[in-house]
Amino acid sequence: MVGAGGECSLSRKRVPDQALSGRLLSGGVFVHAWAPMRFSLQVQYAICGSFDIAYNGGGAPVQIRVISERQAIPARYLEQIFQRLRRAGLVLSKRGPGGGYTLARAPEEISLREIIEALEGPLSEGLEMDPPDDSSEGVFRPSFVWGVVAEQLAGALSEISLDALCKQAVRENLRRAHPDAPMYFI
Repeated sequence: MVGAGGECSLSRKRVPDQALSGRLLSGGVFVHAWAPMRFSLQVQYAICGSFDIAYNGGGAPVQIRVISERQAIPARYLEQIFQRLRRAGLVLSKRGPGGGYTLARAPEEISLREIIEALEGPLSEGLEMDPPDDSSEGVFRPSFVWGVVAEQLAGALSEISLDALCKQAVRENLRRAHPDAPMYFI
């Protein structure tokens, strides 16, 4: 999840070739026959940026440029992401000299679920299955499955806080940007 240099790498694995097989539907939509569940790049960057503030910020405002360099995320894209996190009440911004972003609450009070939902909306909506066409006869889909999956996934993500990620980073001996930053004890 976090690299030795303090950068966050949530999903940089190569997708197997079988993930690229599928079929082309009307309207130019390509449906993959097999693909692992993934968080969007925007969500990955939001988690990495929020983690960076929690782990390296020490409670002081952190500039987007600094987060961008440490996490290897384009600064302009990160700024857009942080505007959404600010609107969701997860981060605060301070303008001017010494400005930047801080967490709006303590790291133990901000969950991965909140970060994901700030960018993509409620998990339940993202996992809904489109209803079958009116022309589909005899469709017996277990539509209830997606609600169950969304509920379980949301519960699991609610249990993972930025504080938990910081503690894991300490266990993994992740180097801090500033050696004098507050230490998380396990």
